[in-house]
Amino acid sequence: MSLTLEQVRRVAHLARLEINDAEAQTTLGHLNGIFALIEAMQAVDTRGVEPMAHAQDVAQRLREDRVGEDDRRAAYQAVAPETEAGLYLVPKVIE
Repeated sequence: MSLTLEQVRRVAHLARLEINDAEAQTTLGHLNGIFALIEAMQAVDTRGVEPMAHAQDVAQRLREDRVGEDDRRAAYQAVAPETEAGLYLVPKVIE
């Protein structure tokens, strides 16, 4: 797939970009180069290749899932001007 100069101008218009003829030509070359690379990558036979999350075979070190702090909500809400049902109440600012 390759784009035409008119298609590049249309995309620029839709993106609300103002480009001159030289910029449109340069952009056309860049976009067609990207599409050529995509076509080359799609032409590669990947049957039998399993998907992978990382290029190297590494395992992520995980820490154990445990609570690191005590529940201090009551202490924090004790100094708040107004609370209700564990929530902070604030004045209405939008009418």
